[in-house]
Amino acid sequence: PKGKGPQGKRITLKVAKNSVRVAFNGRRRLDLSKMGIATFPKCILELADVEELDLSRNMLKKIPNIIEKFQNLMWLDLHSNQLDELPAAIGTLHNLTYLNLCNNKLKCLPEELTLLRNLRTLNLGLNCLETIPTTLGTLRELIELGLFDNALTIIPKSVKKLPKLEKLNVKRNPLPEFAEEEEPIDTVKRVESLYLVEKKDLCSSCLQTCQGERDELHKLEDMTPGPSNKPSFPSLVTPNSSARDNQEEWRMK
Repeated sequence: PKGKGPQGKRITLKVAKNSVRVAFNGRRRLDLSKMGIATFPKCILELADVEELDLSRNMLKKIPNIIEKFQNLMWLDLHSNQLDELPAAIGTLHNLTYLNLCNNKLKCLPEELTLLRNLRTLNLGLNCLETIPTTLGTLRELIELGLFDNALTIIPKSVKKLPKLEKLNVKRNPLPEFAEEEEPIDTVKRVESLYLVEKKDLCSSCLQTCQGERDELHKLEDMTPGPSNKPSFPSLVTPNSSARDNQEEWRMK
């Protein structure tokens, strides 16, 4: 076969038109998720006026610069593909408020990403990012930012101090603040030294304390149910109440 890697499913304009849905917010969404697409289908340029585009859970390795034709896009989902880079043209989608790039193979981000000044949600989790540009701090409308499961060793202060940021997920990154985990607190009291003395050698107050603790221990032992001495025969099936009343006597015989 010609070419390398999976060829993927070919999407026709008819299939694409039948995949347009009206979302709950009234926007038109072109939903091509889970379609086995390996190459960006150029035929969907005929539908470039949609407000939402879902290409998630496919086999896309590249998003071409023709993505700039989708100027009405407010919502773009590309999660769970095989993208290792983004085109510079991504920065022309100025109306985007939601961008999901989670679970790809991104190693770096284009500077043009910082031109998306209306972004409120940006998910970059589960990628291969070692750094993120400090200019990401210019996305002042960001409310949620996912950076989890990457290879980040530093989060720029400009990103941490975004004015509207409510949710920042940086879990499972080799960040210095997570390198030294606190030692677990031992909640069990442990005796390092044990001294045995005779009762006659204790003063009255110490003797009273020891007797009190011993009484508490006996109470706990009394409250702990011990093993039942009544014989048990779980494999015997009793057919009626009369047999149940006499089963122990029969068994013992």
